[in-house]
Amino acid sequence: METTPFNEELLDSHLLVDVRSPLEYQEDHIPGAINVPLLDNEERVEIGILHKEAGPYAARRRGLEMTAHRFPDMVRQIADAACGRPILVYCWRGGLRSKTVTSILDLAGLKAVQLIGGYKSYRHVVGDYFNPFLPKTPLIVLHGMTGIGKTTLLQRLEARGNSVLDLEGLACHRGSAFGQLGLNQDLTQKRFETLLWDAIRKAPAGQPLILEGESERIGRVSLPGDFYQKMAQGIRVWCHASLETRVARLIEEYGLPEYKEDMGVALQRIRKKLGGKRCDELAENLERWEMEEFMKGLVCDYYDKVYYKNRTWEADYQLDMEDFDLAAGELERFLASTCRGE
Repeated sequence: METTPFNEELLDSHLLVDVRSPLEYQEDHIPGAINVPLLDNEERVEIGILHKEAGPYAARRRGLEMTAHRFPDMVRQIADAACGRPILVYCWRGGLRSKTVTSILDLAGLKAVQLIGGYKSYRHVVGDYFNPFLPKTPLIVLHGMTGIGKTTLLQRLEARGNSVLDLEGLACHRGSAFGQLGLNQDLTQKRFETLLWDAIRKAPAGQPLILEGESERIGRVSLPGDFYQKMAQGIRVWCHASLETRVARLIEEYGLPEYKEDMGVALQRIRKKLGGKRCDELAENLERWEMEEFMKGLVCDYYDKVYYKNRTWEADYQLDMEDFDLAAGELERFLASTCRGE
């Protein structure tokens, strides 16, 4: 049976098969891997208990009783997904589960290899990548007050062929007190790190990478390793727009009736920073659906006082964000002269 250590080329050349339980796969998995579990969630628990109480021989016999009848279907499922590609099989740490499936695929005449060290070895690769993080291209970091529209600008820039990294999109959270509205941040820290690693890996070579300045935490997940510190050392672009424009953009993004209840909950979470009286006033605005007063109050009395209040650095470039298309073109011209030397 053939084995191999992890390397990035395997992601493009092989079908990756994760034979761990569905819960393990859901927590995180190697990019592009399909889940063909040898044991389901309950069976994995049962085998673990049996291994601890009765020893490995009893656990293996019970495992074979549970799984043997599934082997033909597993082979068919994997063969159909592979479409002639070689197959890489992994479990938690390159143990019996992946060895069993790899051996069965070999017997069926399919070219399969077992990943040495399993998923755990892949996690070491990701951890080492961010410790320290050594960006291969300049990081262009967009900063600015809430409501500027930095995410929308990133989308425009990507559509124009620029290399962008949407940290909030990867984290499923907008990174603010109201950042969970309309989103479901159910991913784990490990999954976020995998998505971030894979997005940077796929970024076009030779282009500066444009991203939005974020806190070290985005909702419940954190930027790994020293990514935050390297981001802080990037080329800083300060984005600005009028208060009226910012309020209008916040209303467009958040001013949906289905968000009303959740906005009320989020408002109470910042009650201490707003002050009880001001919080109650904004709650009344929200109840009456007075979106302009509500959003303007949040911007002036919360966001602008909390975000960037300790800003001590000077921006490398100032970008007018009143018009997204004009801003995208202006930033591209700045990058051409600064990063590409054109």
